[in-house]
Amino acid sequence: MENRSVGPFKVNPVGLGCMNMMHAYNAPIPEEDSDRLLNRALDLGYDFLDTATIYGLGESERRIGKFLKHRRDEFVLASKCVLGFEDGKRILDARPEKIKAACDASLERLQTDVIDLYYMHRPDPNVPLADSIGAMVELVEAGKIKTIGLSEMSADMLREAAAIHPIAAMQSEYSLIARTPEIAVHDACKEVGTTLVAFSPVGRGIFSQTPLDPEAYWEGDMRRSFFPRLAEPHFSENMKLMPLARDMAARLGCSLPQLAIAWGLAKGPSVVSIPGTKSLAHLEDNFGANDVVLSAEDVAALDAHFAPEAVAGPRYSAMGQASVTTELFPHELEQA
Repeated sequence: MENRSVGPFKVNPVGLGCMNMMHAYNAPIPEEDSDRLLNRALDLGYDFLDTATIYGLGESERRIGKFLKHRRDEFVLASKCVLGFEDGKRILDARPEKIKAACDASLERLQTDVIDLYYMHRPDPNVPLADSIGAMVELVEAGKIKTIGLSEMSADMLREAAAIHPIAAMQSEYSLIARTPEIAVHDACKEVGTTLVAFSPVGRGIFSQTPLDPEAYWEGDMRRSFFPRLAEPHFSENMKLMPLARDMAARLGCSLPQLAIAWGLAKGPSVVSIPGTKSLAHLEDNFGANDVVLSAEDVAALDAHFAPEAVAGPRYSAMGQASVTTELFPHELEQA
């Protein structure tokens, strides 16, 4: 598959999300495993790495800096601010001075002079978006970041930000079981020239080759409470959707994760995917999605089978949904 644009950068359509190493699912991996994973990713051809201040409370950034400093010119580096930490506690703060301080701290952890793509990780309802984007523009002018991104925000917020400064990327959850960007954000991205960066394209593991087992989730796994579709009573209902996808993957000669990633990439050249993993085997398998070609009929069949109203449970818990401004489908509004 040909490279795709993220702002001024050309990247492989399959990038690497670096949350899983330290954050959200199961226990963090040891440093030596991060070293092997990150360097193997570059060896395979991954050239778009996505991290954030909040991932492991800065640990994901630190490991990227430590283990990839000598290969910094081989990849486009993305990180995020606003959703961060202070005194070991999670915070949300988009005040201009906090954005600038967060950037300086990230640069130090990443051991680099510049971040290629710097996102506002979440909207801050207490700070006007224009003020936050103004701070990001100042970081561009200071040479500390090259481009600006948004994450988990609405189409209207994207348009508002893009009227101030070009927005290289909008990062949103996008998978067969989380199709929120199709409501408005993907169209807005195409309208203003922004790349849609799809995170969790493997549905937070529900499209894993080996079926998930919620009983085996680590005690700190966010899927236990923060992502209702991945926990009971909704998980079992959503697993009933999987046989069609497994059959299609078998017919096409690809893995189930590859099919899930390829479906997102088939939605157009303005989409880039960033599956995350702790596993070298999964790292290699995910990258193979580049070689999976879905016909228009395949995409339409998956679209129909995984229609948003067919998926059980909300995307986020009430607390999670309150922290984003992404749109909701009509049936989700009725359930809210």
